[in-house]
Amino acid sequence: MTASERTEEWVWLARIRRPQGRKGEVFADILTDFPEKFAERRQLWLLAEAAPAAAPRAVELVAHWLHKGGIVLHFSGVDSISAAETLSGLTVAIPRDQRAALSEDEVYIADLIGCVLVDVAGSSPVTIGEIEEVDRNAGPVALLVVKGASGEVLVPFAKSYLRNLDIPGKRVEMALPEGLADLNAPGKS
Repeated sequence: MTASERTEEWVWLARIRRPQGRKGEVFADILTDFPEKFAERRQLWLLAEAAPAAAPRAVELVAHWLHKGGIVLHFSGVDSISAAETLSGLTVAIPRDQRAALSEDEVYIADLIGCVLVDVAGSSPVTIGEIEEVDRNAGPVALLVVKGASGEVLVPFAKSYLRNLDIPGKRVEMALPEGLADLNAPGKS
């Protein structure tokens, strides 16, 4: 199994940064849109990005709380600062089949990465490029960061533009306003 295949089996919830407190708690960056789901989870897994061949480590979540834009996690058996230090840099994850259910008109951001964006507004479909990232902090609508033939293209992921979403087929079809794909391409003003 390749590192890429292994990563696709997991949904990342948080990335552990450092120990927090003296009883083995750790502070982590939140990587999920559903941090409230930590209250429903006891079984989590720790993944080492630096060692993709390492087996995921099962851990039991004893307590958690939101703190200064992140989350503090306390795992069973991690009872000291030195034990917590060994977890720095690890990713907290769950198997993909255990992620939160979405309503019919919602999609996981991670599922958009790697999809091909196709503009279907004209008489024939035009491939814009592959979605490399989704910027959720750019404004009220997430921006798709697309690697196009002429460079990076930013496309608002607006429901009004969306025509078809085929996640298994890795294809997103949108009817984009004329000129949008060229608006922020390199060399354009």
